[in-house]
Amino acid sequence: MMAVNPSKHLEVREKLAQAQKLDPRVEALVNQVIARVADKWTMIILDVLAEHGELRFTQLSKLVAGISQKMLTQTLRAMERDGLVIRTIHPVVPPKVEYRLTDLGLGLGAAFCGVWIWAEQNLNAIDQARKDYDTRAATTRHPNCL
Repeated sequence: MMAVNPSKHLEVREKLAQAQKLDPRVEALVNQVIARVADKWTMIILDVLAEHGELRFTQLSKLVAGISQKMLTQTLRAMERDGLVIRTIHPVVPPKVEYRLTDLGLGLGAAFCGVWIWAEQNLNAIDQARKDYDTRAATTRHPNCL
């Protein structure tokens, strides 16, 4: 069974109650940013570009396993619109297009680095919670129910 610390929950609720009301524009931006990074591909592309620097579309598609050309194009366009990547077109034949993180994109990647740290620190606890849940679910289901 996962631990629940009631005093920690109370402390968080008290901090939230004391916090100043957010500017609605900030709240909207946070919701938009969460939606952007929750799409899976954005975070992976942020990570690949942070690790490799400027990349051509084909190089990026090889490093982002499982992404279709259409999804990569859509995600890069959305990231460019949000100011997370810069698309550079070099005037050569055939055209050479490269993508690089902006400082804004690099900062977003750094902000979400905490999720990776949290995952590493809590991997065993999450695995155990899943096993416990699966065991409980398997033993409490009625045999005639799905």
